[in-house]
Amino acid sequence: MDPLALAIGVGLVVSLLLSEVFGLAAGGMVVPGYIALYLTKPGDVVLTLAAGFLTFALVHAFSTVMIIYGRRRTVLMILVGYLINGAFTSFVGPYASALGGGDYSVIGYIIPGLIGIWLDRQGVLETFSALLTAAVVVRLILIVVLGTGLQP
Repeated sequence: MDPLALAIGVGLVVSLLLSEVFGLAAGGMVVPGYIALYLTKPGDVVLTLAAGFLTFALVHAFSTVMIIYGRRRTVLMILVGYLINGAFTSFVGPYASALGGGDYSVIGYIIPGLIGIWLDRQGVLETFSALLTAAVVVRLILIVVLGTGLQP
């Protein structure tokens, strides 16, 4: 079975349960599945969370001078997250590799935007704690189902 498809499916179930039981969203329904696959690469996870927070902060700053709500806000979050991913890929990744820090990259193209949306709707601490909890639970389920040789 494809680990990505299974991770997304398990992530959807865990996200739904977390939302129903605790009332907390895990940064978008598919995000915990993606993060779970990359838990063995903490640099990528941290860079993705930073990109999500930067997305949230930039759109929040834009909203002080522009009227941004509803669908516009959602699309702008995803677009800004996509652009931040491109900037991190172009600038942070090569410099980290050159300094011997390893090969770091942001997870997915829309993941930072989805995280940014939920940071805006729910709050920073609530979103990050729910996201990391859900990702760990998904990872544990994937290890039970697929074994320890799980790679993104």
